[in-house]
Amino acid sequence: MAGRFSNRVAVVTGASSGIGAATARRLAEEGFSVALVARRTERIEALAKEITAAGGRACAHTLDVTDRAAVDAFAASLERVDVLVNNAGGAYGADSVESGDPADWRRMFEVNVIGVLHVTQALLPALRASGDGVVVVLSSTAAFVPYEGGGGYVAAKAGEHAIAGTLRLELVGQPIRIVEIAPGMVRTEEFSLTRLGGDAEKAAAVYAGVAEPLTADDVADTIAWAVTRPPHVNVDLLVLRPRAQAAAHKVHREG
Repeated sequence: MAGRFSNRVAVVTGASSGIGAATARRLAEEGFSVALVARRTERIEALAKEITAAGGRACAHTLDVTDRAAVDAFAASLERVDVLVNNAGGAYGADSVESGDPADWRRMFEVNVIGVLHVTQALLPALRASGDGVVVVLSSTAAFVPYEGGGGYVAAKAGEHAIAGTLRLELVGQPIRIVEIAPGMVRTEEFSLTRLGGDAEKAAAVYAGVAEPLTADDVADTIAWAVTRPPHVNVDLLVLRPRAQAAAHKVHREG
């Protein structure tokens, strides 16, 4: 498998932790040369060293996906791009629509929606030129089912879903596949902690009693599977949940 993708380049945004870091490792295992994109330089440089030490290929690119000029400069620095994984994102706050902070909403839209727009627009020419480009949009089951306290995040992820669906229509007939992966409950080291303002107790309560929420590796493995399908096979939308989660509002909790 590694030989099959050894001449290909994958860009992973939000690669400094969680799903992004796990996806970078997994694609490197498949043979891709991975461009690690994130704001936290030390983390992505450490990850690049880790991947290289394991026999893979990776390079770190410090970048804020909401900065269009920086994104364009990054795109111009790449000789080739075959896969783009739009993973950079995040949730901020868990207030009601009535009491939500517009600054939190704006921040979520900037990184989840506008960030995806910036990077995808900048890299589409290279993806097209590759002859078999793949754009992955990492959305969420929140894109389809709203919930109390999630208005801003739900709206942002619905925006990502709209981008993926629209791109697929606009690029039909071109050598680019548009893949949307929508995870449900995933436990990573930072997502809920960041959303809840660093309150570790509240963050832990999100997963209380759930024996096995999804892990970053679970999602990364799914992304790697989707992008390594034959060129004529497009995984339009794949919803991924732990067995304990039957729906956004139906989670089995032990005890």
